[in-house]
Amino acid sequence: MSKQIKAFLYNLLSFVVLFVPLIFILQRYTSLTGFWVPVTAFVVLTLAGPKFQAVKTKDGEKLFVKWIFLKGVKEVK
Repeated sequence: MSKQIKAFLYNLLSFVVLFVPLIFILQRYTSLTGFWVPVTAFVVLTLAGPKFQAVKTKDGEKLFVKWIFLKGVKEVK
């Protein structure tokens, strides 16, 4: 499997894993209702979720992650 496909799958999986609990948290602890709950969760995760990216280097293609909760950019093994 190529690193680009892995990056896409990691982005998708991390988004889904964080999106579902965030919807329940927003429903429980805010006064948002209806359409605004998933829209708010989407915007929050778009800004705060981890970002995976495949980069071609001189050593070959590598997978990196950037997240506000991690300092700097980290290589994914």
